[in-house]
Amino acid sequence: MTGTAAPFAADDYRARMERAARSAAEAGLAGLLVAPGPDLVWLTGYAPPATERLTLLVLAPGQDPVLVVPALEAPDAAKAPGASALTLRDWTDGKDPYAVTAPLLDTGGRFGISDNAWAMHLLGLQKALPGTSYASLTEALPMLRAVKDRAELELLAAAGAAADAAFEEIRKLPFGGRRESEVAADLADLLRRFGHSQVDFTIVASGPNGANPHHEVGDRGIERGDMVVLDFGGLKDGYGSDTSRTVHVGEPTDEERRVHDLVRAAQEAGFHAVRPGAACQEVDRAARAVIADAGYGEYFIHRTGHGIGVTTHEPPYMIEGEEQPLVPGMCFSVEPGVYLPGRFGVRIEDIVTVTESGGRRLNDTTREMVIVD
Repeated sequence: MTGTAAPFAADDYRARMERAARSAAEAGLAGLLVAPGPDLVWLTGYAPPATERLTLLVLAPGQDPVLVVPALEAPDAAKAPGASALTLRDWTDGKDPYAVTAPLLDTGGRFGISDNAWAMHLLGLQKALPGTSYASLTEALPMLRAVKDRAELELLAAAGAAADAAFEEIRKLPFGGRRESEVAADLADLLRRFGHSQVDFTIVASGPNGANPHHEVGDRGIERGDMVVLDFGGLKDGYGSDTSRTVHVGEPTDEERRVHDLVRAAQEAGFHAVRPGAACQEVDRAARAVIADAGYGEYFIHRTGHGIGVTTHEPPYMIEGEEQPLVPGMCFSVEPGVYLPGRFGVRIEDIVTVTESGGRRLNDTTREMVIVD
């Protein structure tokens, strides 16, 4: 992961690490092992490169947090915003990093470990401590980062506002006669202009390419009469944006308007299903029912939403079978779509946060059909 960690204080990181350790104990785990990546950034503010050298945060109930780091990276680790809330333990090249780590762990414990931990590091731990076992953090503690505090919500709202500003500018630019890749480059530039340090994706899917939800931008020329799906986002001050709008080059057909209106109604239904205590799957069901009732159910081919925070995709997921109750402070996308193979697609996406009484959108650009040149 790249990008700048959000400007939280050491006490914020201390509280997060304490909460994570408690959550591990409540889940029956001996502790958590956190490798470089979004979990480590969220817990400590430290964003080192993920390399073959072991870096690992060890969190366990009843003991102080310890960050095992390569000696050559220890000075940078000591400057991390959360460094004063933990103990650094370094190891030097030529030494066994697992010999340094093993004394910190219960020799027979079951640990949650970062999903993106390197296999060689996990295997090294297992060899050093054959009595231990492991579960991915997404499996063991899927809601670890899901509920955002006030400061995190403000950062997510600012990221959403920046993405909205990018859309308001891109809609003023010409589409017809230009390549998808050129419009995508404009979108990336706009996201950076409005404060993003990291651009994760700029999908520009024109005409039949719009029927592929994760279309890879190419050199197709955008033509008059094309529907164009725009899906873009990244990180601003360490927190994510992700929004989709579908525009049309010139006047749309009646069918294109009808499908766009259908997706807009589905997105509205999904948004209004957001309330504390509702299961995540209820958001998916509400949006999906609108599309299915109109006869387009087979063309809505993905979940309705995903969580967002220090990454642009994380738990919770708005999908059938997810019974996790919504809790105030959760943030996630609501993004139904209809994809007609070989013809066009439509997707409308907002980031939504759960409030005490319902939901609040963090994206405010129009969801009506936008006509571009």
